[in-house]
Amino acid sequence: MKGLYCRAAGTDAEPKFVIQETTVPDVLGSHEVRVQVKACGLSPLDLKLLGDVGLRREFIPVGREVSGVVLQVGANVSFFQPEDEVVGILPLDSPFSGLCDVIDVDEHHLVQKPEKLSSLCVAGALRDGLRAYTALHTHARVAAGHTLLVMDGASSFGLMCIQLACYHGVKVLTTSHSSQKHTFLEQLRPSVGVQDPLVARVIPVYSSSSDLLPVVLEETGGLGVDIVVDSGVHLHEKEEEHEEKKFLPHKHDIISVLGAGGHWVTSHQDLQLDPPDCRLLYLKSASLSFLNPEVWTASSAQQGRYLHILKDIVEKMSTGVLRPQPEQGVPLYEATVAMETVQRHPQKKAVVQL
Repeated sequence: MKGLYCRAAGTDAEPKFVIQETTVPDVLGSHEVRVQVKACGLSPLDLKLLGDVGLRREFIPVGREVSGVVLQVGANVSFFQPEDEVVGILPLDSPFSGLCDVIDVDEHHLVQKPEKLSSLCVAGALRDGLRAYTALHTHARVAAGHTLLVMDGASSFGLMCIQLACYHGVKVLTTSHSSQKHTFLEQLRPSVGVQDPLVARVIPVYSSSSDLLPVVLEETGGLGVDIVVDSGVHLHEKEEEHEEKKFLPHKHDIISVLGAGGHWVTSHQDLQLDPPDCRLLYLKSASLSFLNPEVWTASSAQQGRYLHILKDIVEKMSTGVLRPQPEQGVPLYEATVAMETVQRHPQKKAVVQL
């Protein structure tokens, strides 16, 4: 069978994605499950992270969010039986590409997939659901009555944050990066219950980002928000603006909209705070967390909590509480091109249907 792998290039060259032949072992591990993959979500590879944790290989497996059917279970497997439908995220050190027809994975990385939930949908949205849970619950300790600002709410990650926050009774503000996204966000409604808008205020930043602070203060009575979740920031005023980054907020703007005791959850890996920024955070007694969803599979310290989160995500997707934007399935022969696009443009999504 064939799988998709990344041949790590030099520091300046783009990584190359290639199809490689691979096989599963003859003997299944005692706690492993053999799964026939039905769908696989593609996410950008963080080669720097893999190097930092010591995973340096010539060929790196690609595609880790998988959904499929159990074919065989190891001798000591207790969670699953053959023909169970499962979903999960392969660990960083998995030798298998999620685009292989059949893979072996430890049972502690999988959860049951609800019957009514499509493989394509859950494989494409599982990672964003995990990121949203990690940002709001693990880092920000979200609770009813809080006020949340989600940057770029129309993105797949932003949409998950909005829906999850509204489920818990949080007032949500968000920003839009185009007129189409602005309309989409204003028309968001829950699938059940009272059909009030999910977002209290949509702040357009595609014309000018200077409106962010006054609008947030207006919506919060001058107090600021309890939580901010970003998808990246500008570190410098005159930072070079790429097409996908030109609407990112400046770090000082985010700190300014935080209320007393507020919490900022950032996806920016190389965030640098100057003394005036730290002083403002100190004056507000605010806190900062870095969002790294890979920490769940990089460490087994909270494995039970991680599986509980995955189970809750798929259940909420099954009941309509979390409704990701539908993704068009990509055939396997287009997987290489799709992965190259995702690697260059991390905001884009792709799901391969096997």
